[in-house]
Amino acid sequence: MKTTSTLILFWPLFMLLLSDESQTSKTELKCNFTRKNYSLIPADINEHVTILDLSYNQITLNIMDTSILQMYSFLTELYLIENNVIILHNNSFGNLSNLKILNICRNSIYIIQKGAFTGLNKLKELYLCQNKILQLNPDIFVPLKNLKLLNLQGNLINYFDVPQVSRLESIILYGNPWNCSCRLLNLQNWLNASNVILENENITMCSYPDNMKGYSIKTVPYKEECYSKFPSPIIDNLHINFLSISNSTFNSSLNNLTRNSDHGRLGKSWAFLVGVVLTVMMTSLLIFIAIKCPIWYNFLLSYNHHRLEEHEAETYEDGFIENPSSLSQIPDTNSEDTTVIFEQLHSFVVDDDGFIEDKYIDTNELCEEN
Repeated sequence: MKTTSTLILFWPLFMLLLSDESQTSKTELKCNFTRKNYSLIPADINEHVTILDLSYNQITLNIMDTSILQMYSFLTELYLIENNVIILHNNSFGNLSNLKILNICRNSIYIIQKGAFTGLNKLKELYLCQNKILQLNPDIFVPLKNLKLLNLQGNLINYFDVPQVSRLESIILYGNPWNCSCRLLNLQNWLNASNVILENENITMCSYPDNMKGYSIKTVPYKEECYSKFPSPIIDNLHINFLSISNSTFNSSLNNLTRNSDHGRLGKSWAFLVGVVLTVMMTSLLIFIAIKCPIWYNFLLSYNHHRLEEHEAETYEDGFIENPSSLSQIPDTNSEDTTVIFEQLHSFVVDDDGFIEDKYIDTNELCEEN
């Protein structure tokens, strides 16, 4: 009874240990094919292999090899040390998204195409030591977003620009014929300003020019003319950040203008407001002109005088002849008063008020009849 109770108590722990062991066996499946004189990567390996060592063979990593590698998507470590690899083609490791360690040292690599490391998002350690690499485009490391260690020891590199890797912690560069001219100043500034550790710094030496031999590439005393030709990457980064901020500000302003124009298409209240403002301004301008420029007012009033038509003139003369006593009905006044009254009755006669004279009325005839 006690034995049964003990088994019941420890059974969950026992099953947990078994599950851990099985999970470990599933996550770590090692396959060692070193010194097999293989010229091609074997295609009959377990698809769930996680650590594959193909060192000391004759593998060239050609198109057929890269196509076979695509089957082993669970790989976390791949070793191709001392093979016959010459060129790393684009997408050589495209489907190995779980790969964390890639070692291709002691080959004859002299060309690495720009997209050779595409797809290696989880790669942490890259070993390219003891090859025949002459130069490297820093953009080839852009896909390696989690790279922490880069080993370029023992190649033929004499110039190397700042690698585009944000999480790099350690770099190995010794054993290369470094040309410590002004072109290498950016690399020196980056090594001194960043947190990246230069392994074996004391033996990472300049090979030429002769006056620089014996200096570490991290401590070369460059002349002032080098600093004017190649500004430090920190200044470049500040300039790039400023440009990015300016571009983002410009883009946001442009977007705001676009949104405002879109809102303007939806509503027309702004058009009504502009119309009201223009109407008020035009009205104020007309009032100002009317007050400050009375000659326009007089010119407008002159249009009240018009020429008499022929029938109007005859009617006026007949009425004047038929009622000659109209003047006699006026009370007795002296000649001065009569003159004043006559002028008031005939205010349309020649006057100096600037109005146009009516030519249809014969003033001499009216005087004789009077």
